[in-house]
Amino acid sequence: MTTADYLDTLNENQRAAAVYGADGAVPPPPLLVIAGAGSGKTSTLAHRVAHLIVTGADPRRILLMTFSRRAATELTRRVERITARALGTGIAAEALLWAGTFHGIGARILRENAPAIGLNPDFSIHDREDSADLMNLCRHGQGLSNTASRFPTKATCLAIYSRTVNSEAPLGDVLRDHFPWAAAWEAELKRLFGAYVTAKQEQNVLDYDDLLLAWAQVMADPDFASHIGAAWDHVLIDEYQDTNKLQARILMALKPGGRGLTVVGDDAQSIYAFRAATVRNILDFPASFSPPADVITLDRNYRSTQPILAAANAVIGEARERFTKDLWTERASAEKPRLVTYATEGDQARHIVDSVLADRETGTPLKEQAVLFRTSSHSAQLEAELTRRNVPYVKFGGLKFLDSAHVKDVLAVLRLVQNPRDRVAGFRVLQLIPGVGPKAAGNVLDALDLAADPRAALAEVAPPPRAGADWPAFVEAMTTDAPWPAALGLARAWYDPHLDRVHEDAEARRGDLAQLEQIAIGYPSSKAFLTELTLDPPDATSDQAGVPLKDEDYLILSTIHSAKGQEWRSVHVLNCVDGCIPSDLGTGTTEDVEEERRLLYVAMTRAKDRLMLGAPLRFYVTNQARNGDRHVYALRTRFIPASILGHFEATHWSPLQAGQKPRPAPAPIDVAAQMRNMWAD
Repeated sequence: MTTADYLDTLNENQRAAAVYGADGAVPPPPLLVIAGAGSGKTSTLAHRVAHLIVTGADPRRILLMTFSRRAATELTRRVERITARALGTGIAAEALLWAGTFHGIGARILRENAPAIGLNPDFSIHDREDSADLMNLCRHGQGLSNTASRFPTKATCLAIYSRTVNSEAPLGDVLRDHFPWAAAWEAELKRLFGAYVTAKQEQNVLDYDDLLLAWAQVMADPDFASHIGAAWDHVLIDEYQDTNKLQARILMALKPGGRGLTVVGDDAQSIYAFRAATVRNILDFPASFSPPADVITLDRNYRSTQPILAAANAVIGEARERFTKDLWTERASAEKPRLVTYATEGDQARHIVDSVLADRETGTPLKEQAVLFRTSSHSAQLEAELTRRNVPYVKFGGLKFLDSAHVKDVLAVLRLVQNPRDRVAGFRVLQLIPGVGPKAAGNVLDALDLAADPRAALAEVAPPPRAGADWPAFVEAMTTDAPWPAALGLARAWYDPHLDRVHEDAEARRGDLAQLEQIAIGYPSSKAFLTELTLDPPDATSDQAGVPLKDEDYLILSTIHSAKGQEWRSVHVLNCVDGCIPSDLGTGTTEDVEEERRLLYVAMTRAKDRLMLGAPLRFYVTNQARNGDRHVYALRTRFIPASILGHFEATHWSPLQAGQKPRPAPAPIDVAAQMRNMWAD
C-alpha cells in the first residue's frame, strides 16, 4: 500500500481539504472548509487529522474541538483506523490528548492553570439547573422576589445573563433585542448578576458560561495567550457555524496569525442564535487574516436525491448572504419533493399518518421515517392521530439523564464532598435528611462558610434539631475518604434509604444509579467524572417510558433543531406556513428571518429519498376560553416563493379526495335523562 492509499475513498474536494498544507510538521496557513449537508464532513475532518499525523505532526500537539464529547470520540476512533491503514499500525486514540468540546477543553485549561489565574483548581461546575437555583438564591437575597410588579423568573434571569456573556453585548442591548419586557429591570438585573458572580466565587463554583468566559479572559493576556497557544501546532474546529463570539475570540487568540488553524462548518446550517451563536463567525473567517484564509467547499452530497437537493438549493439560494455552493449528487430520481396544502392541521395529521403507514407497507421501516417541526407544540394533533391509529413513535427531547431527581441527588453528594462550599449542592443534599428544611440547611451551610476547613468543621457543627439519628450517617458520608470510583458507591449507599423514602418507583431509579456507577468506572477521578458528565450528559433515563407500545419499530418525531446531523429515508415537515416557518416570533429582524430560512433548509436536507412539506391553510385557535371554532388563515411560507415552486410537486389533499366518506351524524340521545335514571328508584 502506498502512503496515499488511505485517501482513496475521498472525492477531489475532500482530498484537497485533507491534504491542505501537505507537511504536517509545518503548520499551514488558515483553512475554512465549507461542508454542505451530507457532504462527508466527519470523514474529511478525520482524514485531515490523520494526514497531519502521517506527514509528521505530533498527535499530542493537535487540538481538536467539537460540540459533543461523543463526536470527539468518534473522530478519534476514525483517526485511529485511518492511521492504521496508512502506517500499518495506528496511533492509539489516547495519543490525541486534546480532543473534546470547547467547554471540556476550557475546564481542563482552567484547572491546569488555576493557581496562576486566581482560581481554586477544585472548583465545581454547575449545570443549567444548578445555576438557575443559585441565581434564585441571589434573587431572593437581593429582595427581587418581593417586587410590586413581575420580576423575571430565575430561568429568565439566567438566560439573560448567559446571552449577555456569550454574545459579548451590553446588558441593555440584550434586553432591548431579546427580552424587551424585562428592559425596565436593567439596573436590578445588573445588581443581581454581580451578586450571582460573587456567590459563585465564594462557593468556588463555575457555571457553564464561565468555562468560556474565564478562558477568553485568560487569552486576553498576551503572555498567557502565547503560553497556552504554544501547546498546539494544529487547531481544528468542527461545526464552526455554531460558535459564539467568546469562542471565536478564544480561537483567534490561540492562533492569531492563523497558522495551523482549520475550521469546518456550513453557514447554511447556522441555526442556534438562541444560544448566542452567530453566523458572522464563519462568514467573516477568511477576512480575519492577511492574506485571507483559503476556502475549500464540499458540495457533493451523499445523502439525498438530486430533486431534493435542487429544492433545498433553491430555498437557501434566496438567502441575503452566504458562501455560494449548490449541493449535487449522483443519486438521480424522478420524484420531486411534495408541497401539500391542507384545509386544516387535522387533515395534515391524517394524511401524514396515511403516508407513513403506506411507506411502511412498501418497505420503509418507521425508524427510517421522521416528522420534523419548528416548535414542539406543532406536533400535538399529529401525536393524537398517531395514538388513535396505534402507530408507535418517539419524540426527541424530554427528560435528560442529569435532569432526573435521583441522579442529581447522588451527583450533589459527590459535589458536596469535593467542594463543601457549594451551597446549591449543600441545600439539595441536606434537605434529603428527614426533618431538615431550607432554614435548617441554610444554618448549617452558613456555619460551614465561616470555617477555614468546612469539611473538617462539619463534624463539629450542631445538627439540625429534627435531623435525629440520620445526622451521623450524613457526616460520615461527607467526611470519609475513599478512592475513586468507590466514593460513588459510598454516596449511593448513603442515598439508598432516602431513595426508598422519596420515590415510589425506587427500583427503576436504582437502575439509573447502577448505570451511573458503570459510567464512573471509565473516569480517573471524581473531579473528571463530574466535569465531563455535567458538560456532556447522557440522554435517557430508565424512569422514562420505554419504546412506545413495546414495539420493535417506531416513528421519529423531532424539532428541526434536534434533527440537525440526522438523516432518514422519508421526511415530513409540518406547518410550512408563515407564522410557523418562519415562526411569528422569529421575524423581528432580517437576521432572525435568515436563520428561519436556514432552519427550513436544514429540515429539507435531512431527507434521503422522499420529502414532503405540509402547509395547512387554516389553524383553529384553542389557547383561549370561549373561542368556539375561531380560526386564522395562513399563507405558504415566504421561503418558497412562486419563482421556485417548479422544484416541488404542489398538490392539495382532503379527506374526500382520499376516498374517506364523511361520517353520518349519530341519532340524538338524552344523556341528561340517562344520568338522572342512574339514581331513580
